[in-house]
Amino acid sequence: MKLTKKSHACVRLEKDGRTLVLDPGGFSEQDAAIGADAILVTHEHPDHFDEGRLRAAMEADPATEIWTLASVAEQISAAFPGRVHTVGHGDTFTAAGFDIQVHGELHAVIHPDIPRITNVGYLVDGGKVFHPGDALTVPDHPVETLMLPVQAPWSKISEVIDYVREVKPQRAYDIHDALLTDLARPVYDRQIGGLGGSEHLRLTPGDSAEV
Repeated sequence: MKLTKKSHACVRLEKDGRTLVLDPGGFSEQDAAIGADAILVTHEHPDHFDEGRLRAAMEADPATEIWTLASVAEQISAAFPGRVHTVGHGDTFTAAGFDIQVHGELHAVIHPDIPRITNVGYLVDGGKVFHPGDALTVPDHPVETLMLPVQAPWSKISEVIDYVREVKPQRAYDIHDALLTDLARPVYDRQIGGLGGSEHLRLTPGDSAEV
């Protein structure tokens, strides 16, 4: 499977001529979802869910479909009848030829005074790739490639390191990094790579790797 990093939390996966896009949000490229056969959205925050980007992809290809949780589906499903599917923790489905398992229910705590919203993670093809959205969800299944939310208002680096240790992936690629400056990246690389216990990798937006 080919994994292409887009800006921030967006990832494109390609296999057998079909494309799956996860979290094409407002920090990602305008065309991040264009050409997708299927789109997965983890939660409603605008850096993960951008209605304009989703509409552009859905209008460009009448066969494109979306799988997401209820809070996102209710905002876009009326415009695309039968093409937006609501999922939750424990669900399994096939999208664009990829087998998907849904893990998790809630967004990480930003602050105790801020109500938590729903969030789901997606395990792709039996653990080939796991994208947790904005949560440190540990799936009950081995993970080969973890898409690692490396920096966020709701996390600190010790939690990121411990998350890698708990999931124990073969490799972890940074996502959720649009707010991380180039000055800070070597610090994160050194500490997560040295303490996480898994290979820690980073792709520049637009770059790809085989996983």
